[in-house]
Amino acid sequence: MSGTSLDGIDVAVVEVSGKRVETIGFQSTRYPKGVREAVLGLDSPASISRWNVRLAELYARAVSRAVRRWGAVELIGCHGQTIYHEGGRHTLQIGEPAVLAERTGAPVVSNFRARDIAAGGQGAPLVPFVDYLLFRHAKRTRVALNIGGIANVTVIPAGAAPEQVTAFDTGPGNMAIDALAREMGLPFDRGGKIAESGRVDRALLQDLLSDSYYRRRGPKSAGREQYGAEFVDRLKMSGLPIRDLIATATVLTASAISIGIRSVGPADLIVSGGGAHNGQIMAHLAALLPEMAMATSADYGVDVDGKEAVAFAVLAYETWRRRPSNLPSATGARHAVVLGSITP
Repeated sequence: MSGTSLDGIDVAVVEVSGKRVETIGFQSTRYPKGVREAVLGLDSPASISRWNVRLAELYARAVSRAVRRWGAVELIGCHGQTIYHEGGRHTLQIGEPAVLAERTGAPVVSNFRARDIAAGGQGAPLVPFVDYLLFRHAKRTRVALNIGGIANVTVIPAGAAPEQVTAFDTGPGNMAIDALAREMGLPFDRGGKIAESGRVDRALLQDLLSDSYYRRRGPKSAGREQYGAEFVDRLKMSGLPIRDLIATATVLTASAISIGIRSVGPADLIVSGGGAHNGQIMAHLAALLPEMAMATSADYGVDVDGKEAVAFAVLAYETWRRRPSNLPSATGARHAVVLGSITP
């Protein structure tokens, strides 16, 4: 998995047997210096083609590291690096699967989002299928929240059937916070310490929260197109100190999540992704959602940083067996479809 934050490659080694999912190991490899900037700057067919191969070589090295540590794998699921996503219309992930298959000797499942979009869906979120397998409970409603570059939720009612699961992107996760931290020479706001030292600008926060996206019902998806460089420039135009902007962006993330799920009522909130390490995001969530019992996915046996990598391993398993693994109630697709393409 290589997410919208563009900070590196997450590799999970997973054993799947029926509905049992066991994580054998997980590791994260940061992108080499300059990769993030190069991918964000892709502006021509030649540059896209070149980085399509280069990223696959990096993926292959990351997988090989995992194999040396935990043993051979039979199948690889590779989400690829999103360079553009417009939910319901088109999407593009790069990281050539043929290169990955050739370097590792294992078949690769890739291009997961395209079939869901072809079937009328948003192409996201796709992880809810796995959230349902991992977290469904007969008597308790559960909300799986992943805070990556974008924040997304899966709502699993007590005893739910798959078609009763809903999911959507709530809005920004760490993306804007990370971009502002880089203005201070830091890759991200470790632990939320910068946000803690800043002051939330309530007027700016209310202006940001006036965006109709936050109150729109799902299915819906968001990405760098909404919360990337232009969004950060909008924040900076306020003239506020960077610390205050980070504090405000942090509360925006928590508030958008709260708006999206507060109607769920009492539930178990299971948090994963990089945002789970941000003490300020977690504290604001606890204050905004007092009716929810908050924990992290690690409390349920799933690495906080590795959950999405685990998810695409499971999705690859389903694709290999020609089984549908989108949830139309989450993506808006007309029907369930087999996701992805297989490179033997």
